[in-house]
Amino acid sequence: MLAESLVAALLATAFPSVSARPDPDLYRRAMSLASDTRSCGLSDPAPTVKAPKINPWSSISPDDVTAVWDLVHAPASGLNLTAPANATLTDNYVYFIDTLHTNKSEILPYIDGNGPQPSKYARVVIFEGGKEEPISQEYMVGPLPVSSSTAIEKLDYIFNGGKGGEVPFNGRYYDGKRSAATEPLLVSVMSSISDITVALFDGGYFGSGDKRTNLTAGSTTPVSYDGTQAFRTIMFRYPGLASYMTPIDLYVLLDITGTDATKYFLRGIVTNERFFPTVAELRAAYDAGELKNEFPQTRDQEWALLKPVAEMGVRDLEDRLAPQSVELGGKRYKLDREQQYVEYMGWTFYISFSRTLGLMFYDIKFKGERVLYELSLQEAAAQYAGYQPKAANTVYHDTYYSIGTYSATLVEGFDCPFGSTLLNITFPEGDHTEVHPDALCIFEQDSGFPLARHRTGGSTDYGFTRLGSVKGSALHTRTVHTVGNYDYLFDYAFHLDGSIEISVRASGYLQSSPYYKDQGKYGPRISEGTQGSYHDHVLSFKADFDIVDAKNSLQSTELIVVNQTQPWFPELGIFEQMELNTTLMSTEKQFNWAPNGQTMYSVVSSNSTNKWGEKRGYRLVPGRSNIHLSIGDSPFTRKQSGLLKSHLAVTQQHDNEPYANSWQNINLPEAPQHDFLKFFDGESVDNEDIVVWFNLGMHHFTRSEDVPVTLFTEAVTSIVFAPQNFNDRAQEGDLRNRRWVEVDAEGALSYEDYGVALPTCKVEAEEPVLNIGEWLSI
Repeated sequence: MLAESLVAALLATAFPSVSARPDPDLYRRAMSLASDTRSCGLSDPAPTVKAPKINPWSSISPDDVTAVWDLVHAPASGLNLTAPANATLTDNYVYFIDTLHTNKSEILPYIDGNGPQPSKYARVVIFEGGKEEPISQEYMVGPLPVSSSTAIEKLDYIFNGGKGGEVPFNGRYYDGKRSAATEPLLVSVMSSISDITVALFDGGYFGSGDKRTNLTAGSTTPVSYDGTQAFRTIMFRYPGLASYMTPIDLYVLLDITGTDATKYFLRGIVTNERFFPTVAELRAAYDAGELKNEFPQTRDQEWALLKPVAEMGVRDLEDRLAPQSVELGGKRYKLDREQQYVEYMGWTFYISFSRTLGLMFYDIKFKGERVLYELSLQEAAAQYAGYQPKAANTVYHDTYYSIGTYSATLVEGFDCPFGSTLLNITFPEGDHTEVHPDALCIFEQDSGFPLARHRTGGSTDYGFTRLGSVKGSALHTRTVHTVGNYDYLFDYAFHLDGSIEISVRASGYLQSSPYYKDQGKYGPRISEGTQGSYHDHVLSFKADFDIVDAKNSLQSTELIVVNQTQPWFPELGIFEQMELNTTLMSTEKQFNWAPNGQTMYSVVSSNSTNKWGEKRGYRLVPGRSNIHLSIGDSPFTRKQSGLLKSHLAVTQQHDNEPYANSWQNINLPEAPQHDFLKFFDGESVDNEDIVVWFNLGMHHFTRSEDVPVTLFTEAVTSIVFAPQNFNDRAQEGDLRNRRWVEVDAEGALSYEDYGVALPTCKVEAEEPVLNIGEWLSI
């Protein structure tokens, strides 16, 4: 099947106007030849290159992970740790180990000069339930590898909430230990009303390990407001592969403050859009016949599985493999796998990875000049709407769940094109390093349109006298993270013209709600008993621009309308005209895209101009669906989600502000561990080392087409960083993948291919070798 798509691609590339079908025998021969992908270099690995420096942003090694684990567990450390497998709520135990972000001030002397390679440190999160005042505390351990000079110190300097790396117990991550402590109370409540839940919902919950249980319990975040209290909002679904699509109208609210589980208590039960503070009040309403299940949920989840649906039939010709993007002639990018360093058509960059943030890029240069020091995800958030506890209370920060660890093997030819370079993703997990094979792909892809083209003249049979067209393509680096119900596809494209495109697509199951006929303002009905809950997706990023060097400014070019007269149009008098009003932002601020797109924002070099005297820079070009949170003052996102509440922000770069958010912030909306809003303290952003923070996302207006899963085609958001006077002219003049076609006075057509001919696929065969380019010209 792949062979057919290869020849189809060759046909389209070579001469789209060819309409005559080739000789059938030649066609069959072409199929067999093209089926050997090695003959066109399709399966050849990317050429290797040696990175100019050892990657200073790389993850700590597996040996370092194990050594750090052993060090913090040693009695001499004084941390009094229990192995996580044996720990309870009131023990001290390691939650995770990760690589500590290395300060920019330490890396620049090394990466740009002859400075020493910065030392690496581990970041260790320890849940200290055994303390008199239980907390979560972060530590930094280094320098690595572990030696007599390695120290264990509190990691406080990257947090500005007032307590450093400390988080109160009630606001810390809700892990398995806390869930186990809560389970007895939940089982007690649900067992006492099992006759009601069976009658109303044909299901009961007697504990996650009890064979009688045929409901799935799930929780939302946040579980606290400021760390002084804790609560758990529990929803129930029918179990199965599509559990998120089969919720039932039952919610249990628990108070779970502190480490003493005997003091936990029921806050209430919600069903039928009513709140019952006690089991007795719920039972009284049930006995009075006031409770019903008006729209029963189905246990049959076949309708929500991602597989063919027989009753929908089959589309004509769907038995053929869909068109494929392939790298004919071999890969045009180079890779240093060990250092995670890439070179492509003038681009160079390093790749790094974090368990909390996922894929990150550093030292991004175009033709030897730095454009970005860092490009990284900061948060993937979602906030829901609805008139019931689950939807109203639900806000997700996916860094809280360590989004980087939710990668998985990609499906070649579907998630990424055939022939992509597939790389493993690794991260510390306990005392070892976990490997997710083939979870990141790199590939060059046809843009689907020329980078540039133009024709002149139209008096000939061909409709032109001269035509130039430059082939468009881009190098993509892609990964997919499935966090619970959603699949996020992150794609970073490096284009030939020097622009960078960041896009995110969302698929997966809706976190749906049971259907309520009077709550259509929160989402449509999408099945017999299911309603699609409206929600916002907001994805926050950090772009530390260093246009040529670290002295940059944020330039605002506003298109304004003015009244003016022009003496050569005396009959018009005063009329409206457009002007550009260009200013530089002076101090740190959050701001939004201008209405009608009438303001262009560019990061420009303070000390470098192009040959025409214009400040060299990169423009921020909004793409599809650049949004921020709809709600500005929700009790669930009041202070810990400041970065999510504007399209853009600019701050001065500081080593103690490497992140816009803390991974544990979600449970502290009133008292965040790290407060993005504190970044804005009046510092200058003119001729400084500046960072742009930007949000992508989607207002998810749910629909029946979200069944079985949300589609990547519609749930997409993007932004482009494009050269703005960074160069002296368009970056296409040195590209050879182009065609120049001319028609002379007699109507004869000639063309120049600049030495880039169509590929010839060769195999060992008795028949003569077929040149695909010659075959296509028949």
